[in-house]
Amino acid sequence: MNSKKHNSPLTGAESDAVTAEVQIVDSNSLHKEVAAQKDLNLRLAADFENFKRRSREETLARAAAQKESFIHELLPVIDNLERALASGTASVSDQFHQGVEMTLQQLRRLLYQHGIESEDSVGKPFNPYRHEALSQRPDAAHPDHTILEVFQRGYRQGEKVFRPAKVVVNDLAQSRQAHHAR
Repeated sequence: MNSKKHNSPLTGAESDAVTAEVQIVDSNSLHKEVAAQKDLNLRLAADFENFKRRSREETLARAAAQKESFIHELLPVIDNLERALASGTASVSDQFHQGVEMTLQQLRRLLYQHGIESEDSVGKPFNPYRHEALSQRPDAAHPDHTILEVFQRGYRQGEKVFRPAKVVVNDLAQSRQAHHAR
């Protein structure tokens, strides 16, 4: 009679032990792989949140820069309207003058709504961070280094200088030098 030979050198108990060990190894490797996937998912979620935050910040910064650029372009229009009103030519009708004044008021309100305010500088001390001195002249009726005249109005956004005022500054030293030269 032919007896069947076992191909496996392991007994039934040994085979069960090896199978259990393989299952433990597979289970440990599966746990490690699941943990690695969880870590990868957490990192991807964090990266995506950071991307969304950066995108939002960049969008806000871009919008603020565009708004600021537009306002910078608008200021010369306001300057010209102010010059037109200051010229006070007699040939201009009262209705035209009133229309220009109303337009100017609307533009100033619009700027104010966007946080931009004009600064009144005449009679105030010269501040190189807020003013651009175009010239100097002596005027004994005013304190030294005060602003005598404004050529172009300055604007600020909160405490930040949006556009410095272009001014004439009182320089009493010129008056003293002229007096001593005589």
